[in-house]
Amino acid sequence: MTDDTKSTAKVHYICQTYIEKKAGRSGQTSLQIDKQFQYTSAAQAQERAERESRSDACAGADAYSVTEDPDSGEVSEPTFLVRLGNVPEFDAF
Repeated sequence: MTDDTKSTAKVHYICQTYIEKKAGRSGQTSLQIDKQFQYTSAAQAQERAERESRSDACAGADAYSVTEDPDSGEVSEPTFLVRLGNVPEFDAF
């Protein structure tokens, strides 16, 4: 007899891009998430981040993975595959 109630963790591979936004009269710039893409492999997410980072409109791009526990819904800290251009510090992630 097999135990079908056992679930396995699901890995999500994500490419996330950033744009720079000027805040108020001070003209200070900050990073803002622009786009997010989800892929089935690390290579696909990394390739997209590399392609997006070459765009003039893109300040920076991350490719990372997170692991989701389907039973609890908890998601792990990101594991970065590549960080390109102007990206936020990890603590701000």
